[in-house]
Amino acid sequence: MKDAVSSLDGAIDAGFDDLHPALDRTQAAVEAERCLYCHDAPCIRACPTGIDIPTFIHQIRTGNLAGSARTILEANIMGGTCARACPTEVLCEQACVLNKGYERPVKIGQLQRHAVDHLIDAGGPHPFTRASETGRRLAVVGAGPAGLAFAHSAAMAGHDVVVFDARPRPGGLNEYGLAAYKMVNDFAQREVEFLLGIGGIVIETGKRLGRDIDIETLRRDFDVVFIGIGLDATRRLDLPGEDLPGVVDALDFIAELRQTEPKSAMTIAREVVVIGGGNTAIDAAVQAKRLGAENVTLVYRGPQSRMKATQWERDLARLGGVVIRTHATPVAFEGDGRLERAVFERTALRDGRLSGTGETFSLPADTVFKAVGQLMNPDGLDGVAMGGGKIEVDAAYRTSLENVFAGGDCIASGEDLTVQAVEDGKRAAAAVTAWLTASAKGGDNG
Repeated sequence: MKDAVSSLDGAIDAGFDDLHPALDRTQAAVEAERCLYCHDAPCIRACPTGIDIPTFIHQIRTGNLAGSARTILEANIMGGTCARACPTEVLCEQACVLNKGYERPVKIGQLQRHAVDHLIDAGGPHPFTRASETGRRLAVVGAGPAGLAFAHSAAMAGHDVVVFDARPRPGGLNEYGLAAYKMVNDFAQREVEFLLGIGGIVIETGKRLGRDIDIETLRRDFDVVFIGIGLDATRRLDLPGEDLPGVVDALDFIAELRQTEPKSAMTIAREVVVIGGGNTAIDAAVQAKRLGAENVTLVYRGPQSRMKATQWERDLARLGGVVIRTHATPVAFEGDGRLERAVFERTALRDGRLSGTGETFSLPADTVFKAVGQLMNPDGLDGVAMGGGKIEVDAAYRTSLENVFAGGDCIASGEDLTVQAVEDGKRAAAAVTAWLTASAKGGDNG
């Protein structure tokens, strides 16, 4: 019996091995040969951080892995995470011209990982050098992709940076919000350590905005404040039974699982229902199944064509045994002291809009994971203008407060993706340096 349990635990843990095993040197060389090195490469335009993809692939082809990694990291200092977690199938790889010839696209994401991992694994000095110290002190609220990218770029410019984060470990969603099989071997923390190699950055964890720190004090103590808090509050459904034990936020489940080792030590219910249609919903559903749930059903309110999760992610879920049901919206959660079933109303498209049909059905459920979108927590943001539930900024990432800037998922700059957050942080750091330079010269800083 003990051997059977050990075997089952081993099978569960194996389900959280690397989703995309790394390319070896030969595989990377063969894949790099497939690139056409387009002069006006559409893959570059499809990348939110504008990585020079043909150049870094050519450098891999010629054996210059360190140079390839530097090309990537100059544009995206978190290129290692983005290579693992970004939906390359709808970004750079979808834009690859090989698709037009009915060939599969170049494996850009895996080649990017090959180069960046080589540099990080090799250790050695940081690939970039700080400018002369400016004497300016910058505060960053949030150690997620936007905050860390901002901190790195600002430190390169010679500023001293202190990053505050509410959680015990830095990394934001890279550490707490991605499926465990997408970020194995503690890569999120290894990437943070690499990033800190530039120098001039201090991270203080366990410091929550509105509880331990506040904007006005930061404005007084620092020359600039950058807000990169992301979206860490889960949207409520406000349905009967939502507070029953067993109704759980999907991100809380994913965060707990990511911090659990071995994964088989975490228990899962037999009957799991996931509500939502994005990648977070897919991550929760697939991981619940891999943990051993007997039945996992993902329910989305509209047609599959409207789901935010990519086709690749949906296929991953189906192949993993997840049942996807569409055209149904939750109306209640029921049970005697604990969740026993989820009740849904069927929906239909009428004149392009979803509406209920009045027909209902129930699914047995020991656990429901809600993945219906995240909201920004406004605590501690007194005086910062908001719009549409996010922080309002101008083209230079400036908020309504003079020396306060913001970027990442907490502003409306595009898709809520890691790669977009990194680009926001990088651009905001450049804008801050320009603003500080103008201030020092007595010019108009807006």
